[in-house]
Amino acid sequence: MKKSLLSSALVGATFVFALAGCQQDNKEVIKKLDEISKKLDKMPAGGGAGGAGGAAPQAQRAQRPSADPSKTYAVPADDMPQVGNPDALITIIKAYEYACPFCEKVRPTEDAIFKDYGDKVRIVYAPFVVHPQVATIPQQASCAGYKQGKFKQMSDLIWEKAFKTRQFDAANLEAVAKEAGLDMGKYAADMKGDCVSWVNQKQGVMQTFGVGATPAFFINGRFLSGAQPLPAFKTVIDEELKKAEERVAQGTPANQYYKTWVIEKGLKKLDAPKPQ
Repeated sequence: MKKSLLSSALVGATFVFALAGCQQDNKEVIKKLDEISKKLDKMPAGGGAGGAGGAAPQAQRAQRPSADPSKTYAVPADDMPQVGNPDALITIIKAYEYACPFCEKVRPTEDAIFKDYGDKVRIVYAPFVVHPQVATIPQQASCAGYKQGKFKQMSDLIWEKAFKTRQFDAANLEAVAKEAGLDMGKYAADMKGDCVSWVNQKQGVMQTFGVGATPAFFINGRFLSGAQPLPAFKTVIDEELKKAEERVAQGTPANQYYKTWVIEKGLKKLDAPKPQ
């Protein structure tokens, strides 16, 4: 019970921090991230259901409408980095940022999902900057890695050498890009050009479906909020995998499943809230 109360209090505090983040300087943001990370380190993996910017359910609903976990949303997966089988029957879209302790905390859960489901799942990574003072540059840097076919190498290094060290500055990200083996001329051009608009555009898409906090997931279009424990993911994955395998057996091409059953048939945006 105490852990549950701590988690709820921490999530709520994180949400308040995220709303105030644009008015804080980098030192204050990093100090708060350190405080959250220390509390998370004392909790079991997956113990925090919210994210950096993630709210306690009551607080988040008060701020904006949220996606309905029982519905399927047509969240596009095109032109975003992904890990896993591109023709997988299960597509998990993760809205995340590199200054979010909860996004880092859920990474082992993602590894466990791949271990359990193998080629049946892919994870697509959608940028969603909650703490613009510190998270914008690393998000753009991961985009630059993606554009050179080295997203995973770049992303893993950002977690290790930017998030863990709290060095989110441009000079450190440039050093990370060099270590990842990026073409530095193209990296510099993308950081000033395409990756600026790309991050903004993808964030706008996620906002269309009600995302306002990180991490946020859509599993074959079904919403799951926060750094949930593995069983919460598996419940939705198993339900969606059963449906997918039945539909493929009935004739849907496996490599067209997400397009056919999620993009074409899913909701194209969040429903407008009903009048009170």
